[in-house]
Amino acid sequence: MSTKLPWLEPGEPVPEPASAWGAEDPVPGLLAAGGSLDVATLRNAYGKAVFPWFSEGQPILWWSPQPRMALAPSAFRLHRSMRKSLQSFRSASNCEIRIDHDFEAVIRACATASRKGQDGTWIVDSMIDAYVTLHRAGSAHSVETWIDGELAGGLYCVALGHAIFGESMFAHRTDASKTALAALVCICLRHDIGIIDCQQNTTHLASLGAGEISREQLVAHVARAREKADIDWHFKPSYWSELLHR
Repeated sequence: MSTKLPWLEPGEPVPEPASAWGAEDPVPGLLAAGGSLDVATLRNAYGKAVFPWFSEGQPILWWSPQPRMALAPSAFRLHRSMRKSLQSFRSASNCEIRIDHDFEAVIRACATASRKGQDGTWIVDSMIDAYVTLHRAGSAHSVETWIDGELAGGLYCVALGHAIFGESMFAHRTDASKTALAALVCICLRHDIGIIDCQQNTTHLASLGAGEISREQLVAHVARAREKADIDWHFKPSYWSELLHR
């Protein structure tokens, strides 16, 4: 059993994910503490399939869970009610998907979204500032559902080449976050993205087709995918056909 947690100095890269605490340790999946949330550190961490997650008053905590939740875009489960919702959204003149139109509004909405069984948020101010900076550096993106000219829901994610890491979603209207996720799936299908990392196992993600894979599988996937060219982050209405006509 290894209970000594590495402490990182600002700018120091995160350790290799295989050294994360295991089931016999106090907090399984915890890899390191400290460091910083600058662009270089975040890119290094995500390139190793490691992510930060901590609450107000805690130091930066770095995680590499075992197993890992992931969604294969080809396995995305489009339930009948959601299919009808997307078909209506697609045909409505007052509905649209926007990419990176207002990233900061999306992450702030995610930070304030109420979630069952969760008190408070891990998207603290320092995280918001860090991911807005990462977005401006080209490695974080928002997929946004707009209805009647208002931001109705959306998600944000980290992207390194063809490696996509889902972070958080929110909805102000019914199915608005699911619509944004469906749009992300369409983008991934268009660019032949094999996996969207979902970090933690939830019943909601499982209902949409996500499942657990080993840490080793994800790390190997990320190592290959991050070396590919960045994808073209835009969405065309014609992309819906790749999902709705399956």
